[in-house]
Amino acid sequence: MKKTLKIAGYLLCTIGVLLLIAVLFVRFALPNVSDAPYIEVEASVENIERGKYLAYHVMMCADCHSERDFSKFSGPPTPGTEFVGGDIFDQSMGFPGKFVSSNITPHGIGDWTDGELFRLITTGVKRDGEPIFPVMPYHNFGKLDPEDIKAVIAFLRTLEPVESNHPKSEADFPFNFILRTLPKEAELSTKPPKTDRVAYGKYMFTAAACAECHTQFEKGKFTGPLGGGGRKFQFPDGSVLRTPNLTPHETGIKNLSRTDFIHLFKKYEDSTYVIPDVKPGEFQTLMPWAMYADMKTEDISAIYDYLKTLEPYENVVERFTPATN
Repeated sequence: MKKTLKIAGYLLCTIGVLLLIAVLFVRFALPNVSDAPYIEVEASVENIERGKYLAYHVMMCADCHSERDFSKFSGPPTPGTEFVGGDIFDQSMGFPGKFVSSNITPHGIGDWTDGELFRLITTGVKRDGEPIFPVMPYHNFGKLDPEDIKAVIAFLRTLEPVESNHPKSEADFPFNFILRTLPKEAELSTKPPKTDRVAYGKYMFTAAACAECHTQFEKGKFTGPLGGGGRKFQFPDGSVLRTPNLTPHETGIKNLSRTDFIHLFKKYEDSTYVIPDVKPGEFQTLMPWAMYADMKTEDISAIYDYLKTLEPYENVVERFTPATN
């Protein structure tokens, strides 16, 4: 009996030591990505204009790095807060912690090098080596053309510095350890020519991070086919939004024409359109329609061409469930 207890004690000690080593490894050795590259971004007119387009209407930097007003349909940025950060993603929305978008005007990033910003956008690792929460889809941005990432950086450098004092993001246990395992090396690519409609559409689909919202996601991982819809998003009041199916199935976009698909975006571009107020219990969405509305028609059209190549997936989605209380 004593021998058995002794062996059990040794085993427990061994397991404890191994667990400690694992915890220390995750805490101090991860995330493990390359050092920030040495980059000097060219502040050309072309670069700045391309970066502005991407930041406002494709990659949605202006959307998340602002304070969104969810008293209005689609939660448009509160005027004057664009790029200043302050949007909160917390436990009331089903997130494993409290994550606050950062100030990316020169007040917040002025002392960052271009290489440090490039690494952050493409790998999710800050200048101090700490990871960011992937509500910013850096895994997608890490698949883009380096020149597009540089263009965004060039544009951000032109913004007026706006002072802010946002609280720091804090992940709950044990996600604070899991978070450190998520960043990985970027898999950068070359932007396809616009004449290759499907390849170019896939590139724009990736840049706009469409799959991040339109793919089922459960317990920290994607569980459904790409673009199959059904991902749940919880609003602070308890209501639930589910994203639609983008595959070419009857329950998706099979019967949606190119013209209709483009109109879904462009109807919000109309100068006469006024963003309506949304009362509690009424349908609300996270989709930043007013910002996507100014995406170029040729880019929206190319995304449509790519979506039509996806494997059709049957998924009838109940779009919105109001809070029960």
